Amino acid sequence: MTTALKYSEDYAYPNAEVWAHAKAGSPLPEPKDYTGPRSYYEFLQTVQLQGEHGNAFGYKTVNTDVLGRIISRATGRNVAQLLSERIWSRLGAEQDAYFTVESIGTPFAGGGLNTGLRDLARFGEMLRNDGQFNGQQVVPKVVVDDIRRGGDKQVFAKAGYDLLKGWSYRSMWWVTDKEGGAFIARGVHGQRIYVDPKAEMVIVRYASHPVASNLANDPVTLPAFDALAAYLSKLPVY
Repeated sequence: MTTALKYSEDYAYPNAEVWAHAKAGSPLPEPKDYTGPRSYYEFLQTVQLQGEHGNAFGYKTVNTDVLGRIISRATGRNVAQLLSERIWSRLGAEQDAYFTVESIGTPFAGGGLNTGLRDLARFGEMLRNDGQFNGQQVVPKVVVDDIRRGGDKQVFAKAGYDLLKGWSYRSMWWVTDKEGGAFIARGVHGQRIYVDPKAEMVIVRYASHPVASNLANDPVTLPAFDALAAYLSKLPVY
């Protein structure tokens, strides 16, 4: 997430590139006067360089979309197939999960995953337990260890998140400054997977906050998670 691209993630700005990205991949019919890209792949080819890569953190959905395509090219399986085979089918999920797709059928890796709440908690619990679940090593422990180590804090700090001081970003996860290496997946409108190994706690939150940016709900959500972790850490062990 340190790519230097002309791509705004500001959902409050109607002309932000994130909206053009979404429109290109919409499975719904486009207006008759629409002349823009008609698939996510076509849109990706229009994204321009702006600045120098590697200088500063900046979350861009377009990066995740590209990563999904890299995974697909490397494995010969799209992200939905791969997630099903390597992870979802091994978690004892209660419900099928699914991805939204564009008009030509490509799963949207940038934000199209739909799951049941408890099943997503199973996924978080698997990561909390170093990649193990139901007696299986679903994800290699070294992968979880790498996430928990976090990324470059100085590069992350340039993004100016006042409520996330000391945090970093690594392998699609936001890594907190909490002792014990708590890490979190953050979706728009307040959705969360919060994994705190030290407190032995996983929180999954589905939300529909009217403001897309997490800046609108972090002041309440993050202290609540901290309070729960502090409470659980004090409970006696039987």
